[in-house]
Amino acid sequence: MRYMSQEKQKKSNIVSYLAAAVAAGVFVLLDQQTKLLAVSHLKGQKPVILIDRVFQLCYLENKGAAFGLFQNQRMFFLINTVVILAVMIVLYGRLPRNKRFLPLRFCIVFISAGAVGNMIDRIRLGYVVDFFYFNLIDFPIFNVADIYVTCAVFAFAVLILWYYKEEDFERILHRRK
Repeated sequence: MRYMSQEKQKKSNIVSYLAAAVAAGVFVLLDQQTKLLAVSHLKGQKPVILIDRVFQLCYLENKGAAFGLFQNQRMFFLINTVVILAVMIVLYGRLPRNKRFLPLRFCIVFISAGAVGNMIDRIRLGYVVDFFYFNLIDFPIFNVADIYVTCAVFAFAVLILWYYKEEDFERILHRRK
C-alpha cells in the first residue's frame, strides 16, 4: 500500500468505505426485520418460552437504555449515536488497510450497524423494540442491534488489550494520508 499511487489509494479507500457501508446496511436490515417480526408476533402476546426458566422471547418498548437508564431521553440517544458513528467513521479511515486490522474493521461495522439499528427505532417509534430475555439471570431484555454492539465492543476491548501492540497504535494514531 505504501507504493500505491494516490489515485489507486483513493479508490481503495472508497471501496473499503463502500464495503463497510453495505455490510452495515445488511446488518441493520437484519436487525430491523427481527424487530418487525417481534412486533407482529410478540406485541400484546404472552412471552414465548424457548427454554423454560432460562430464555424467552417477550416484547418490550424500551424508551431508555439497558437496566432502565436514561428513560425518555430520546435526544440524548440521538446525539450520542451521531457522535459514536462519527468516531467509528474516523477510526475506520485511520486503520491501515491490511489483514492485521481487519478484526477492528469488523468491530466498527457491527458497532455502527447496532447504533443505526436502534437509532432508526428511536427516530421512527420513539422507543427501541426489544424481545430477547434471559430470565435465568434476569438480564435486561435486548435485541439484535444490542447483540452487535455488545459483542463488537467486547471483541474490540479484547483486541486492544491483548492482540494489538504499541507499534500498531502508533500506526493508527500517526497515519499519514
